[in-house]
Amino acid sequence: MSQQRDSKEVRRSKTRWGVVGILVLFLAATLYVAPAYSNKAIDRVNNVIPINLPKVPEKPFKLGLDLQGGIHLTYEADLSNLPQEDRKKAIQGVRDVVERRVSGIGVNNASVRTSRVGDRFRINVELPGVKDKSKAKEKIGKTPILRFKEVSTSTQNRELNEEQKQQLKKENQKAKQKAKEILTKVKNDKDQFEQLARERSEDEKTKEKGGYMGYITPSSTKLHQWAQSAQQAEVSNELIENEEGYNILKRGESRAGQEKIKLSHIRICFVGATGCENPLYTESEAKTKAENIFEQASAYNFSNLVQEHSDDEETKDKGGNLGYLTRGEVSTKFGDKFATDTFKSNPKILGPVKTDRGFHIVYRQDKKTVQEYELWRILVETTTKEDLLPPKEPWKKTKLSGSQLQGAEVVTDQRTGQVQVSLQFNDEGARLFEEITGRNIGRPVGIFLDGEPISTPRVNQVISNGEAVITGNFSVEEAQNLAERLNAGALPVPIDLISQQSVGASLGQESLVKSLKAGVVAIILVMVFMVAFYRLPGLISAVALLMYISFTLALYKLIGVTLTLAGIAGFILSVGMAVDANVLIFERFKEELRAGRPLKPAAKEGFLRAWTSIRDGNVSTLITCFMLLMFGTSFVEGFAITLAIGVLLSMFSAISVTRLFLHLITPWFSRQ
Repeated sequence: MSQQRDSKEVRRSKTRWGVVGILVLFLAATLYVAPAYSNKAIDRVNNVIPINLPKVPEKPFKLGLDLQGGIHLTYEADLSNLPQEDRKKAIQGVRDVVERRVSGIGVNNASVRTSRVGDRFRINVELPGVKDKSKAKEKIGKTPILRFKEVSTSTQNRELNEEQKQQLKKENQKAKQKAKEILTKVKNDKDQFEQLARERSEDEKTKEKGGYMGYITPSSTKLHQWAQSAQQAEVSNELIENEEGYNILKRGESRAGQEKIKLSHIRICFVGATGCENPLYTESEAKTKAENIFEQASAYNFSNLVQEHSDDEETKDKGGNLGYLTRGEVSTKFGDKFATDTFKSNPKILGPVKTDRGFHIVYRQDKKTVQEYELWRILVETTTKEDLLPPKEPWKKTKLSGSQLQGAEVVTDQRTGQVQVSLQFNDEGARLFEEITGRNIGRPVGIFLDGEPISTPRVNQVISNGEAVITGNFSVEEAQNLAERLNAGALPVPIDLISQQSVGASLGQESLVKSLKAGVVAIILVMVFMVAFYRLPGLISAVALLMYISFTLALYKLIGVTLTLAGIAGFILSVGMAVDANVLIFERFKEELRAGRPLKPAAKEGFLRAWTSIRDGNVSTLITCFMLLMFGTSFVEGFAITLAIGVLLSMFSAISVTRLFLHLITPWFSRQ
């Protein structure tokens, strides 16, 4: 008898602890679901008792497009040029690219799904919280082309054909004839020089000032040479031709000019420097090379070093000669400090100095004060060879493009700690990249996105394993940006926007409020019905229902379920199913009581008899949810997810929570 009593006490103890555990879990879930109210209560406790209770993290619910407001875009992929067997892979590639672009916008709860309507494939994009429709469309729907190019060594089409030569000759004959006519008028009446300049000069900078150029320096070589031999107020008797065209000149006063210094330089380009078309070096590599050249440079070998190393094509054939420069001109080219040092110091070789155009080693040759002359001119421009030729293309295309790039990521060199960008190619891309690197060792390879270069790394060796590393003086942010742009890549196929819909935030808020009101009213009515119909068991069911709601909402937050109107409908439906399980249990319980069983055995048998019906009904509902998830649209999927979670938790609520509470109270009535 004593052993039987002890066994009962053990079972009672387990029940009590089970109820305590459920209550603690309920309290934790409630705190997690409503952190704002929870933290206020925690603050009050901490103010009264200095125990520093931790606050509950305030993680909001994820709201879908119809509740938060936002943009829904539908694109159709053009797969007409692809064989049937490749279409599934292509549409998956489109989805992957679109998902990366959506991530780049910074939308947390975005949804990208593909669907098929007959033979047409569509991509449905939902962007909750996004207001700028045009920016979203630009980011997602554009079809950027990622290409790898190599330096063009072709000289084709850089010479004029016979037709172009005749055109050049004809145009310049017209210009010369026009200039002669103006010169004749000037000779006939020199006083109308400035008026003719305003009417006929093609120099837009000076024509409104009557052709006045100000005081010119020797940098304007041919004009300065004429001014040196001319007298004040003299007008040129013949046309003075320079690189701009035909000039008719008038000289004014002369003056002692500024102190000038004659400089030559060697320029070393690096990736990112202004005006560097095909840089071979990173900034750190360019700096090292400039330092090495500086150690070798002298007045005797400077011209040779220019020919061998300089990247300044304009001065390379002139020994790097920049001419005579004023302090201001030196400052503009190389910076204030360098200008000051250059005019004060004696060393002939200076540098290396870094500018936005590269690294420079400078040869300081001579310093003098030159005469400057006041000048007016009338200019008639001539046509040049470059005016008729198409612009030179420094890069040529290769067969390697974004379709062969599997991915790019930011990595760190374990030896140097330098940030790098790693590239991975597929098999075809690996083969093409090996060919490209094999023929471009020591030269750059250009990576272009939408026709714009995003990186021009130099090839150091043949790369045959399908993996490459772009090195450079990257910051982490720059490397991440480059990797993102590479990963954005090119869409496997073009996509067209066929539908767009905006949901205002106010409309979404209104839908949310109405949905919450409907849910609250439904839950209250269900609880009132249960208590009115089943009395005490109904009250237990209402308590279990509150716990079920708290557990369900906490799980939505924890796993990041995106709530939509359909999802809320699924949740409310699951509330009804949770109550339905309790109704089955209570009805079986009442049947056992009518059959004459004692209270406790009746409760136990009621649960056992109800379980099979609960199980079968819920399993069939879960199968339906699974099918909706597999084949439904995004709208239906939200309903299926919340309903499936609700069904699983409703079984836990009915079998565990309700059962524990009934086991707790049945002994109280058994003693009657």
